[in-house]
Amino acid sequence: MRKDVDRVTESSRLTIVNATVFDGVSGELTEGPIQIVDGTIVAIGEADRSVDRVIDARGGTVIPGLIDAHFHAYGTELDLLALESSPLSYLALAGAQRLGAALRRGFTTVRDVAGGDPGLAKAIARGLIPAPRYLYTGPALSQTGGHGDPRPGDADLCACGAHTGEVVDGVDALRRAVRDRFRRGAHAIKIMASGGVISHTDPIRMPQYSPEEIRAVTDEAARRESYVAAHAYSPAAIAHAVSNGVRTIEHGNLLDESTAQLMAAHSAFLVPTLAAYDAMERRGADFGLSRTGREKNREVLDAGRGAIKIARRAGVPIGFGTDLMGPLEDEQLIGLRLQVEVEGAFATLCSATAVNAEIIGRPDLGRVAVGATADLVILSGDPFADPTVLWAGPDRRTVIQGGHPV
Repeated sequence: MRKDVDRVTESSRLTIVNATVFDGVSGELTEGPIQIVDGTIVAIGEADRSVDRVIDARGGTVIPGLIDAHFHAYGTELDLLALESSPLSYLALAGAQRLGAALRRGFTTVRDVAGGDPGLAKAIARGLIPAPRYLYTGPALSQTGGHGDPRPGDADLCACGAHTGEVVDGVDALRRAVRDRFRRGAHAIKIMASGGVISHTDPIRMPQYSPEEIRAVTDEAARRESYVAAHAYSPAAIAHAVSNGVRTIEHGNLLDESTAQLMAAHSAFLVPTLAAYDAMERRGADFGLSRTGREKNREVLDAGRGAIKIARRAGVPIGFGTDLMGPLEDEQLIGLRLQVEVEGAFATLCSATAVNAEIIGRPDLGRVAVGATADLVILSGDPFADPTVLWAGPDRRTVIQGGHPV
């Protein structure tokens, strides 16, 4: 059984030798070794072999543990109706497998922005399942007929599953829903601010929720010293969200120059999810993505790469997410390759480490530095000289979480 990575029950000391180091922010690799005591990095560049354990990196590169800022533990289907009608017990068991696989790939932290609950978080905290550090929003909030409403337009059904999305309309109802999510331990709040690819009845470009409804959500989150993430594609939807207090824009594929400047003025982050569209284009039909969904996906597929370039020119900080549903989860590392193709290895690594750590408010994560939490990945080579080591399989890396090899 795995120890709780946030609680040290006995003193432990680890040294990683024969490694270069990417610290999460610098474009220059530095020399190790790295010393870890009780889950915290205590020295870099000093060797101490009189410890509990020494790991020989054999000339590899140590990077901060990767952070996926757009993950779905309960996202077991591309069919929202099938997903929301599944028993929560099944989703939790399947979600545990998804989380374990993510950890083995090197994602030592994930932000689940449509799902999660105290039960799954408690199981992780008690070491019942191997998993990344788990930050969840609970079900995303959707207006009736919005991206989180799983019902086809020609079916009289109750949208009451509320595993990954909950239909909530009106200012007062939204305030209650937000307060209840924080009562249940939510890290942040997720809203659907535009149409989406896999939902049935909403045009992808249309803004969702009224200004008053979004402000009710962002106001409640701010008073809890938290923030709101918004699913949004079009410039109109992005501007609508950011102008009413949203902090992170998820996807943002149709972003334009003026809206990117608005995001920068509001200190908003972009969390692109290139992996999802690429995977759905190639494999979506085989796993139940509707024809409407495939058509929507093509509308945003190529634009996602351009959105990252636009955001970068405007000075918008760019994170990293994957948003992979159903069996497509096995392409999580491919998301790194796709973002590297747009921005290069250095910027992508910063996005998946230090920038994502800033998004989630964890300055102890996403860096290799004295005093930082020892969530690390040892790659088999230099990711700047050979970026393919970033998306090589779990057998090509060693993952360390809280100072303990996974």
